Amino acid sequence: MLYNAYELQRSMLAGASALANVGAGLLSNPANPFAYFGGGPVLGSALEVFAHAAAPRGKPAFGLDTTIVDGRSVAVSEEIVLRKPFGQLKHFVRDGVEGGPKLLIVAPMSGHYATLLRGTVERMLPFADVYITDWRDAKLVPVSEGRFDLDDYIDYVIAFLAAMGAEGDARSHMLAVCQPSVPCYAAVALMNADEHPNRPRTLTMMGGPIDTREAPTAVNTLATERPHAWFEQNVVATVPMTYAGAGRRVYPGFLQLAGFMSMNLGSHMISHYEMFKHLVGGDGDSADATKDFYDEYRAVCDMTAEFYLQTVDLVFQTHALPNGTMTHRGRPVDPAAITDTALLAIEGERDDISGLGQTRAALTLATKLADADKRYLMAEGVGHYGIFNGSKWRTKIAPVLEAWIAKHAG
Repeated sequence: MLYNAYELQRSMLAGASALANVGAGLLSNPANPFAYFGGGPVLGSALEVFAHAAAPRGKPAFGLDTTIVDGRSVAVSEEIVLRKPFGQLKHFVRDGVEGGPKLLIVAPMSGHYATLLRGTVERMLPFADVYITDWRDAKLVPVSEGRFDLDDYIDYVIAFLAAMGAEGDARSHMLAVCQPSVPCYAAVALMNADEHPNRPRTLTMMGGPIDTREAPTAVNTLATERPHAWFEQNVVATVPMTYAGAGRRVYPGFLQLAGFMSMNLGSHMISHYEMFKHLVGGDGDSADATKDFYDEYRAVCDMTAEFYLQTVDLVFQTHALPNGTMTHRGRPVDPAAITDTALLAIEGERDDISGLGQTRAALTLATKLADADKRYLMAEGVGHYGIFNGSKWRTKIAPVLEAWIAKHAG
């Protein structure tokens, strides 16, 4: 019933958005005299804000067509290296550019598409040969494709690294943004234990919940103040018949978005009010910047119920990784096995999702890794989103990541 109620509301809002968009267009038409005086500009701007907020959204495109390498502009194209039921490995090919460190960016499976990391990819393209995990919306995966849980996530990461390959000592590098820090860390531990030829040379974790007992945030509190059964009974829904994944049990992306929006509701309201003022004042560029952000932020996808529930249990409630009880298909995940992958932990001073110390814990757990292969960076004045996007990411954080990869390039 939950998903069906949402779909009914979404269809109604889509119609209202279309009507509001028509009204906004009429009131801003140069041929309409009301576009120049009275309440026309104010009403038109209000309708435009509503139309944008209520519009349905699908999967965005990366839209990265060019980059600058060694001072020259080069074309960028996308290719799929490996396709799997719940995700694919996407490669950003730089035309005419050979070599460079291979970097796998592991996007979070937390309700948003991989395009949330568009700014991350764009900043790293001049430096690295970039790949990214492009996760699928679970509601579009037929039930016949089976389950997808945390163990499968780890398998996917290992398979993607293997597909990227290694050239001699020049092994790949991996960047885990937020949620994937735990499965990526586990994958690295398993690959080190096996001396896997494609184990990454470096793993960088940004704002990841390695040990959520450190500086718990509102997200951590939500996951721990209720029993595991509550999540299964209250936030898991069945995909309706209108989608390819009909019958699959999922944690809907719209619930995740509602949770994130409610955490900073005042800020989101102010952002929309500022957009309204920009539109009234004729500042289309500033209004478009806000629209672009929310076009990405509101584009959400579903997660499989088993992945979501297992993450709540192991990461937030039982703290399996730092407690030493995490397993992968029955095999213990031992952080002490990490001896040949350098670790960089990056945290934001103002991160309200992964508190200070949660990511840094990864360095402490790797007890047999040399100190020279460990580094910690606390980005001053940076929130969760700013760790991997925005000006401080581009000018303060990315250079540290590039230097770390270059130091361990083999």
